[in-house]
Amino acid sequence: MEYTVKKLAQLSGVSSRTLRYYDQISLLKPARINSSGYRIYGQKEVDQLQQILFYRELDVGLGEILNLMNKPSYDQFEALQNHYKELKKKRARLDSIIETVERTIESRKGGVAMQDQEKFKGLKEKLIEENEQTYGEEIREKYGDEMVKASNAKLRNMSQEDYEKMTNLGNEIFSLLKKAFETGDPSSDLAWELAAKHKEWLMYSWPSYTKEAHAGLVEMYVADERFTAYYDKSVKGGAGFLRDAVLIYLGKKE
Repeated sequence: MEYTVKKLAQLSGVSSRTLRYYDQISLLKPARINSSGYRIYGQKEVDQLQQILFYRELDVGLGEILNLMNKPSYDQFEALQNHYKELKKKRARLDSIIETVERTIESRKGGVAMQDQEKFKGLKEKLIEENEQTYGEEIREKYGDEMVKASNAKLRNMSQEDYEKMTNLGNEIFSLLKKAFETGDPSSDLAWELAAKHKEWLMYSWPSYTKEAHAGLVEMYVADERFTAYYDKSVKGGAGFLRDAVLIYLGKKE
């Protein structure tokens, strides 16, 4: 079976414009171009598009999908098994959030009152799962399984008040990072405040705090491109500035 752009768009639910863009960035090339200049897709391309859409459902970026699918070691069946596993995790997270919403509605209607911890159960599980997916391997390698488990347990048992404080503090850190970065001085008063608030933010979820662990984490912010991208999305060069500010604050850098 072969498909034009229009027919493949109808089959998959992806717009024709998106399919042309996937061709442009070499993510999904047509099998051939016919004599009339139309892109023609075969079974191989249909299967590739399915894989792409599975990755997109898991919020994987197009650039990363392109890298994954172009690797010599890429195995489509293995990828499908991974999709299945990750999508089940995503469904479990969504089910937990849906359950929380349902119980909140019932509580507001005059049903059984919710405990504060229950109100954030689904959201905290989502945060834990996202952290595991993105940074789990590196964090476990650096700090060990027991510390990661203890950190996740502390987050799960966190009160509504502390959860809100932690979330607000995280937003405040990004805002402060922008202001401190503009000074160009990681030893400035603003940078000192930034580092202190970063320590305070960590202590909400860390089972215990040490200067060495804090220093190791900010070094990872620069060494690992995923951490770097997280902070640099707010301020280009922000990850490096935060690292320097924290190391000065900890007395580990002049």
